[in-house]
Amino acid sequence: MMERVSDYPRPPLLLPCERHVRVEIFGKVLADTRCSLRLLETFHPPTYYLPPEVMNLDMLVPAPGRSFCEWKGVARYFDVVAADGRRLERALWQYPDPSPPYQALAGWFSLYPGKMEGCWVDGEQVTAQPGGFYGGWITADVEGPFKGDLRHPELI
Repeated sequence: MMERVSDYPRPPLLLPCERHVRVEIFGKVLADTRCSLRLLETFHPPTYYLPPEVMNLDMLVPAPGRSFCEWKGVARYFDVVAADGRRLERALWQYPDPSPPYQALAGWFSLYPGKMEGCWVDGEQVTAQPGGFYGGWITADVEGPFKGDLRHPELI
């Protein structure tokens, strides 16, 4: 079933998801699960949040800096570090103490799919949301235009 991101709500909607999500980086599986949360926000492709128990936590190192979302609160960031020392800075984030409507996100991780070697939903490799700031996952069943797409300056 096709989803139009222009139909997604504001404030965002958080939904449980049983689709198969897999993430790879540095030749390793970072996450593999059928238990995630999808955040749906107007003009954004879905952002997937993954529970800590499915993450390869040995690859994650807290990173400096924070950001603030008007809906979810304060996010903290993580670098991904390979066994050989390669590092991908601020590639993941989480909300340790999200605002009340989004408490289900507490401690779960999201990531920038464009920084990973690959992210898949039900076997389909996703395309990253345009613009380096956003973490949306574009699949064939999600229709834009998407915030961050330079072809739609009204959404930047």
